[in-house]
Amino acid sequence: KYGIIVQILQNIQITNCLSPCPSGLFDFHIYSSSSSSHVQPSFLRAIMVSHKEFVDAGKKPGLQVWRIENLDLKPVPKALHGSFFTGDAYLLLFTTSAPSYNIHMWLGDECSQDESGAVAIFSTQLDDFLGGGPVQYRELQNAESNTFLGYFKSGIKYQKGGVASGFQHVVTNDMNVKRLLHIKGRRAIRATEVEMSWGSFNKGDCFIVDLGKDIYQWCGSECNRFERLKASGVGIDIRDNERNGRAKLHMVEEGEEPAAIIEALGPKSTIAPSTPDDEKVDTSNRKKGALYMISDNSGSMKVSAVSPSSPFKQAMLSPEECFILDNGVDNNIFVWKGPKANSAERKAAMSVGQQFIKDKGYSNKTQIQVLPAGGETTLFKQFFSDWRDKDETTGPSKAYTIGRIAKVDQVPFDASSLHSNKAMAAQHGMVDDGKGKIQIWRVEGERVPVDPSLYGHFYGGDCYLILYSYRLSGREQHIIYTWQGLKCTQDELAASAFLTVKLDDSMGGSPVQVRVTQGQEPPHLMSLFQGKPMIIHSGGTSRKGGQSTTGSTRLFHIRQSSSRATRAVEVSVCASNLNTNDVFVLKSPSALYVWRGVGASDEELAASKHVVAFLGGNAQSVSEGSEPADFWAALGGKKGYQTSKSLQNTVKAPRLFGCSNKTGRLTVEEVPGDFNQSDLAIDDVMLLDTWEQIFLWVGNDANAEERTGAPKIAKEYVDTDPSGRKGLPITTIKQGAEPPTFTGWFQAWDPKMWEMNPLDRIRARFQA
Repeated sequence: KYGIIVQILQNIQITNCLSPCPSGLFDFHIYSSSSSSHVQPSFLRAIMVSHKEFVDAGKKPGLQVWRIENLDLKPVPKALHGSFFTGDAYLLLFTTSAPSYNIHMWLGDECSQDESGAVAIFSTQLDDFLGGGPVQYRELQNAESNTFLGYFKSGIKYQKGGVASGFQHVVTNDMNVKRLLHIKGRRAIRATEVEMSWGSFNKGDCFIVDLGKDIYQWCGSECNRFERLKASGVGIDIRDNERNGRAKLHMVEEGEEPAAIIEALGPKSTIAPSTPDDEKVDTSNRKKGALYMISDNSGSMKVSAVSPSSPFKQAMLSPEECFILDNGVDNNIFVWKGPKANSAERKAAMSVGQQFIKDKGYSNKTQIQVLPAGGETTLFKQFFSDWRDKDETTGPSKAYTIGRIAKVDQVPFDASSLHSNKAMAAQHGMVDDGKGKIQIWRVEGERVPVDPSLYGHFYGGDCYLILYSYRLSGREQHIIYTWQGLKCTQDELAASAFLTVKLDDSMGGSPVQVRVTQGQEPPHLMSLFQGKPMIIHSGGTSRKGGQSTTGSTRLFHIRQSSSRATRAVEVSVCASNLNTNDVFVLKSPSALYVWRGVGASDEELAASKHVVAFLGGNAQSVSEGSEPADFWAALGGKKGYQTSKSLQNTVKAPRLFGCSNKTGRLTVEEVPGDFNQSDLAIDDVMLLDTWEQIFLWVGNDANAEERTGAPKIAKEYVDTDPSGRKGLPITTIKQGAEPPTFTGWFQAWDPKMWEMNPLDRIRARFQA
C-alpha cells in the first residue's frame, strides 16, 4: 500500500516546516486503491513537500507537461507536447495570465497501476503547491475533456509503447522513422499509431505514412475536405516539431500512391469501406444530473444524495462540504470543493470521485473534474437554474473572454469606432449606431406595414418583421429581426418564420437573420429608435381595432444597454420587480409615478418621459427610499427587490459547436480550446454561443438537413439550459456575409479567407 509513496518520497525534497513559508504547509494523504478512505501517518503530518519540478510550475502562462518515469516526474520537451505514449501516465499544468490553473492527469490505456497511482499523488501535491485553487481533471486515452483537447490545436498523437519499453520523448533529426497514423475527428483531432499495413486503412479517413524524411498524408476516397484540412495540421506538426522542419510533406489521394508508400507497406490490397464515427453527445445533456454530498463527519468518507435530478439550486452547495455532481450518463463527474470543507474532504476529492464511478458501474472512460469554489466551469454551472457568480446581478452575464489564455477585458462602447474595433462590436452586439434605414411589418398571415408613427411600440400578442439596412465598407448590408411576442399564437409564430425566409430569399439570401423573443431584445435592435426607448407592451395587439383592454394599473421597467440604447418593458405590477439599478414608470387609476433607483442612469430617466407621454398624465418623481404610501399601495404592498448595485462583470468564455450530419444523423460537437476562423467548417452549420446571444453560421456547402435542423438544435440548446437563458436571440448568418458582431469573437479574422480554396491554402503550407 505504501510502496508508491515511499518511492516518491525518495524523489522529492522534504523539509521540516517550523514556520510559514511561500510554498505552504501540506498534510500528506495516502489513498487506498480499494476504497475512498485515507490514511495519514503521523510522521508525515507536518512536512513540506516540494518536488524540484514544481519550482517553475505556474510561473508563466501556457502548458507544462511531465511524464511519470520510475515513479518520478520528467519534463516532456515543448516541441513534443501533444504526443503521448499509450503505456504511460502524464501530469499537465495549464496556466492562464489571470493567473488560474488547470491540472490534468492523463492515463494511457496500457499504463501500470503504479504509474496511475504516482500521477494521482503528484496531482494532489501540485494542487497543494498552487494553494488548492486549480481545477483538476482526470483524463483517459480516447476520452479526454474538451479543455484538454483545446491545448493541442493540431491534434494529439498516441504512440505505441512507453517508458518501460525504453521509448523516450526526445527531439531528434532521426530519419529512420517508419509508422502509420490513423487520423480521426473533425474538430477534436486524434492520431493513433496503428499496424503498418494496408489492412489498417479505410476509404473514409485520412492516414499519415511517416517515413522519416518524407511524410505522406493519404486521403481516402470518401473523406471530406474539412477532415483533410484537419489531418494536414497533424502532418505539419510532425514536420515542424518532431523533425525540426527537415522532412517533406506530400498529399496523396487513394489510388495514386507513389512507389515509396508501396515499398513501405507492400503490395496494395483492397481498401476497407469507411467506418461510422462515434456518436456525439447531444448539447442538451446538461440537464441530466444528480447531486450528492461528501462528508467524513461519521469518521469515514460517506456520500449521500441531495437531489436526484437537475436543474439544481446553488444554495444546495454548502461551503462546509464537498459535493459530487453526477452526469455519469454522459461520462462526466464533477467534484465541487466547498471553501470551508475540511482538509481531508478536499484532498480526497479525486479519490472519492474515482470510487463513485466504480460504485455506480460507470464506464472507466468517465471524466472527473475537481472544482474549487470560484473555479467552476461553464458546463458545471449550467446544471443550476439560478447560478450567480460573486457580485453578479440577475440574468445572464456577458462573454468578455475571446481567448482562454489571455483575458480580453470589456471594451467600453464608442459608436465612432464601431467599424474599426470588431471586438467592441461583438461585445456590445452593435454592427453600427442604428441610424440606417428601417422598415417594420406586423405578421397577419402576410406582411402588413406598420405605421411609422408607431415604430418602437411592440405588443406581446403580435409578431413583427423588422428590416434594417446599413452600409459597411461601401456595401449595403441587411438584418432581418423576427420579433415574437410571448402571447402570439402558434400560427403567427409559424407565419413569422415563413415570412422571414420569404423576405430573405427575395433579397438574395444575404441578410443576417435574428430571431428575438419578447424581453430578450439585443442592444442593436433597441438602438434603431434613435433617442427613444423601445416600448414593449405585455399583451394585446397593435392591429387596427384589435387592441385588447389594458390593465388599470401598469408598470414599465426602463433599462439602458451597454451601448446606451434604452428599452421600456411592461412587467407584472408587483414591488418585487423593482431594481435599484433602473427606472420604473407606474400608472394607477389615480396617479402616475416615475421611480428612480439609486443606480439608475440619466439616460434611463430621460427615456421615462417617452413612456409618460404615451401613457398620458402628469408624473410624480419618486426617489428610491422616499416612496409615498400610495406608491406601495398601487404595487400591491411593499416587498423585497433587487438591491445589488454590482455590475455583471463575470467572464463567460464563448463556445463554438459544429452541427453536422456527416455520420448519418445530425450531431453537435464542440470545438475544443481557443477557436479560430479555420474551425468554421464550410460544409457544416456552426453554433457560436456568446452567452447573451446565439449565432448560427451557415457554411456554403452545408446540406439541407443541416440548414433546417440546426435552428431547432439552437432553440433546444438555450431552452433546455438550466442556467435560465430561454429565449435568447438567435442570429443566422451566411458564409461570406459575416457582420462584425460575429467576426469580433474571432482573433485575426480574414475577410478574404473564403476567396481561396481551403485545400489550396493548406497545400501552400506543405511547401513551406
